[in-house]
Amino acid sequence: MFSNKNINAVSYGEVLFDVFGEEKKIGGAPLNLALRTASFGFPVAMISAIGNDEDGKVICDYVKDHQLDASGIITVEDYNTGVVQVSLNERGSATYEIKFPSAWDFITMNEETEKLVKNADVFFYGSLICRNDVSKNTLFQLLDSNPNMFKVFDVNLRKPHYNIEVLKQLMDKADFIKFNDEEILEIASELGFNSEDLEENIRFISDKTNTKSICVTLGKHGSILLWEGVMYRHGGYPVKVADTVGAGDSFLASLIAKLISDKNPDAALDFASAVGALVASYTGANPKLDNAEIEEFLKENV
Repeated sequence: MFSNKNINAVSYGEVLFDVFGEEKKIGGAPLNLALRTASFGFPVAMISAIGNDEDGKVICDYVKDHQLDASGIITVEDYNTGVVQVSLNERGSATYEIKFPSAWDFITMNEETEKLVKNADVFFYGSLICRNDVSKNTLFQLLDSNPNMFKVFDVNLRKPHYNIEVLKQLMDKADFIKFNDEEILEIASELGFNSEDLEENIRFISDKTNTKSICVTLGKHGSILLWEGVMYRHGGYPVKVADTVGAGDSFLASLIAKLISDKNPDAALDFASAVGALVASYTGANPKLDNAEIEEFLKENV
């Protein structure tokens, strides 16, 4: 399925519990990215912070059980492990109430963290982790610590936890940026560019931030990818949606894994679209998908 799995990935950011009514599920976009990447057999480390509580212990055990390197997850004494209240509408689309402050707002540097990033080939990070200065400052130190790693910025706009100045700094550091269609239009507009044409917005952000590779997801309408100067499109795969939580994270993890391993943008977009669709057909952010299920889905939808 992948021609090269000798690629070290590191994901930086929030680990938490998504709470759906009475049900709790482990999540956080950076952890979802790490889990999906590891599920393909790549070595992956997670950098985050948990509280000294039962939720934190459960997350740490879960991370280790799913073949992630947990040595970059620190314990913070003064704050609880993160919790997010998730509400789903009738279409399975989610809205989020994110508790502040949480342990993951206080990620600090240590020798283990620095070592993980120095050995990384791919580094995932998002915007939500920058809502507090402690984790934000650590992120920028790590982004500057290894000039050779491929830096992937997963834009996750969660009001009120972002501003355009920090978003611009995060984009400037990236080698690859992933937006949804609403996010890129909002950010481009904040930067002074007003157009409804998504390809024009992609080119604008690419020029403005000197980022060569950008992907925009369009929900059920698929995705657009700018890779090495060429635009690629995919119409997406129709599925019965259980919920959309984590589908975009699995899409991005799958896309990056395929792009870095196989360097075939069309095939990567096709594979990522299949994985994202399959995840949306299950409840929760991290359903188990084996290679056979993904390959069968692709065959059925040729």
